[in-house]
Amino acid sequence: MTRLLEQAVEAVRVLPDAVQDELAHVLLQLAGLDQAAVELTDEEMAGLEESLAQAERGEFASDEDIQEIWAKHGL
Repeated sequence: MTRLLEQAVEAVRVLPDAVQDELAHVLLQLAGLDQAAVELTDEEMAGLEESLAQAERGEFASDEDIQEIWAKHGL
């Protein structure tokens, strides 16, 4: 295991169990080991399409926006 991955695991250890599980699922999916299909609702699909359109236009959240979101969720 790389030093960076070890640091990430240590950082995640202090998070609530539910958050740890979500992050574990993401990591397994990225590694190709957890391929559960995700069904999006019409609302979720519309949100995804709008996000992609914003990215195409170069509209991204500012660093301040991201900091506010992290603070809102205690990160």
